[in-house]
Amino acid sequence: MGKTRYNLEKIMERFLEKFLLFAAILLIASIVLNKISGKFGLPSLIVFLAVGMLAGSDGLLRIDFTSHRITQDVGMIALIYILYAGGLDTNLKSIRPVMASGIILATLGVVVTACATAVLVKILLGFSWLEALLLGAIISSTDAAAVFAILRAKGISLKNNLGPLLELESGSNDPMAIFLTVTIIQIISLNQSPSAIDMLTLLIKQFFIGGLMGYAFGRALPSIFNRLRLEHWGLYPVFSMAWVALLFTLCMKLGGNGYIAVYVAGMFVNKREFAHKKNLIGFHDGIAWTMQITVFITLGLLVFPSELPAVALMGFVTALWLMFVARPLGVFI
Repeated sequence: MGKTRYNLEKIMERFLEKFLLFAAILLIASIVLNKISGKFGLPSLIVFLAVGMLAGSDGLLRIDFTSHRITQDVGMIALIYILYAGGLDTNLKSIRPVMASGIILATLGVVVTACATAVLVKILLGFSWLEALLLGAIISSTDAAAVFAILRAKGISLKNNLGPLLELESGSNDPMAIFLTVTIIQIISLNQSPSAIDMLTLLIKQFFIGGLMGYAFGRALPSIFNRLRLEHWGLYPVFSMAWVALLFTLCMKLGGNGYIAVYVAGMFVNKREFAHKKNLIGFHDGIAWTMQITVFITLGLLVFPSELPAVALMGFVTALWLMFVARPLGVFI
């Protein structure tokens, strides 16, 4: 037993050393390259993704990483704190005028985008209608991490409340995309189609519980901070991160959408004054950047550049259709 434990400890020690080494190299490389790419107007997230691809199995560092489950978990945790930081940096007054438009885009807009994408996929790739709808549903929602990063990378100022609308839509469209994806998978695998009433009820439940819990937790946190008066300011970010994790978990357990909850909570936390507010917002901004870099490097590690030529043309055409036809169609309608 003693020998087995010793070998296991050695393995874990070597793994930890390599993990820390590669993590440090990739993070520093991403930040330095982002600084350089910024002069040429290249989006940060493309740089982070490219760093991951270069470090992957086909890249320079030859990191053998193929775990979709780990990538999913990393993405989930990252998105929680990215959305919360986005909420903290969002002025609630700027959101109110575009609330209705944002919700419509995040629901019906996603459905229109998925259907429009499915038409091309059906014709281009010869998929069945259900398979084409599944692909359309998966890529129908805008990525909150990308939207938040691009809009704030250079302080882009958009007219007619377009910035708040984009942030609100990107932060709240995941429930509909996930809902469509799960429903279509259920139809394909179980040959069972849920009723329209059941679908609508579930969607309303997710939005309602998520919004309500986000409001409650967002209103409560400033009061808690003002009453606790912690001795060290460094404990405030720790409490805040735990509070966000608690909110997300409880909301998902109750059948709500945790991503909406944390985004809404961030907006209502920002609305009130409390101890060390400025420092706390700055801390979460740093956490959000760390999460953005981490999730896109992880996604890049999953990509095998040697396999891209076989699907590059189809993927490129689908991406163009999504950008210039499917999503604009959803917005115009």
